Amino acid sequence: MAGGITDRGEPYSPFVGLVYMFNLIVGTGALTMPKAFATAGWAVSLALICFLAFMSYMTTTFVIEAMAAANAQLRWKRREQEETDYNDSTSEDSDDGLDPSRSEPETKPILSVQRSGHADHFDIVERVEMGQMASMFFNKVGVNMFYICIIVYLYGDLAIYAAAVPISLMEVACGNRSCSAGGVKFNDTDACWGPVTRADAYRVFLSVFTLLLGPFTFFNAQKTKYLQILTSLMRWIAFTMMIVLALIRIGKGTGEGRPPLANLRGVPNLFGVCVYSFMCQHSLPSLVTPISEKKRVGALVLADYSLILGFYVLLSFTAIFCFDSSLLHDMYTLNFTDNCDVLDIPVLRYFLGLFPVFTISTNFPIIAVTLRNNWKTLFHRDGGTYPWVVDRVVFPLITLVPPIVVAFCTHNLESLVGITGSYAGTGIQYVIPAFLVFTARRHLEPVMGRECVNKHQSPFHHAFWVWFVLLWAAFCLMFVTANIILTDTMK
Repeated sequence: MAGGITDRGEPYSPFVGLVYMFNLIVGTGALTMPKAFATAGWAVSLALICFLAFMSYMTTTFVIEAMAAANAQLRWKRREQEETDYNDSTSEDSDDGLDPSRSEPETKPILSVQRSGHADHFDIVERVEMGQMASMFFNKVGVNMFYICIIVYLYGDLAIYAAAVPISLMEVACGNRSCSAGGVKFNDTDACWGPVTRADAYRVFLSVFTLLLGPFTFFNAQKTKYLQILTSLMRWIAFTMMIVLALIRIGKGTGEGRPPLANLRGVPNLFGVCVYSFMCQHSLPSLVTPISEKKRVGALVLADYSLILGFYVLLSFTAIFCFDSSLLHDMYTLNFTDNCDVLDIPVLRYFLGLFPVFTISTNFPIIAVTLRNNWKTLFHRDGGTYPWVVDRVVFPLITLVPPIVVAFCTHNLESLVGITGSYAGTGIQYVIPAFLVFTARRHLEPVMGRECVNKHQSPFHHAFWVWFVLLWAAFCLMFVTANIILTDTMK
């Protein structure tokens, strides 16, 4: 995420790209969506998630257009450099008494070909990460704001992960496995093991989580292909089980959910959860560049968003009509661990309760290393190096400590996801893509000419859509902030 230009990676087919994008977007946010739906009401939730899916799709096309523009600019700069090198070499030949015109037809770069606007100039063949695009198209202030936004978002991500794992472990360890607890809402002060309360157990599990996974922040970590396949398989088994089990209960007429039609007080948090759940813009360069055939990448993205929207609606609606809204957990999987009316097989109940522990634990070191590298990039100066203590101790500590402290202070996953999505998520999903595509167009127009059309141009290429996204982002930030202030003053 903080990186620059890298190779395109091992190529894969458009269908594999569709699967990868689906897996990238559908993650922890999906597990917090049912409670957000139940709080805001089913009609409001349906309307808002459809609109936010459209907005996220639009800004995804912005990022893809900016990626193509970045590739075109890199080719242009290379050709300019080749021409400069050629002119230097011909000058040297002239000084030596040689005739430079003899070799000119074979060696001189033909810049008129670049100006003619052939489609291949916009081919996305080099992986240009968002940080590098920001450096290419933004000024210094814009680049710094970009990295600050990314860093805040990653802090939120780590805080969510750090809270989600101990919550799942606490619920499994402290929950009532007698199947009589399905209609009971536990408090943090309730006993877990003798004098140990549930809140104490949560902090114990959080401490263990930190001790086991925290050290990875001081090294480099990456998720292997086979680990990615295993976690994806576990995720889809769990999601499929939850949807099917909820549908069976609803079909039997024993569903307990009676969600309201609309409750505007739940809208700000639902907004943050939905924005967080559609987040993929920051990872698009790594995802789109290796696709072997990009002619239909726009249709691929549209199909992915349609499938994900349908999946989120199916998961959330089955949840809110299957379970009593007041009993829905922040982590939806936990509703299946203590209710035998829905699932009476102990092994499967433990699987659903614990599967987030494994999948999230494998992601935590990756996100932590990414955040650490972003900190390094933000303060990096050309030609400079960090002292060993700063590089190996200070940066890992400022990466690890804040999210763990937040997780110790609160384990309200719905609020953590909502705040992360509402603020940092709005910046990454709306503001940065809009400014990227706007500045990329301004940079390329004097060089390529207006007649040169980017073949990966967004369907929303009119300037109106850029300003619409920015105005929408500003409105959302003001609305969410005003709601938080009003809610706090009314308490």
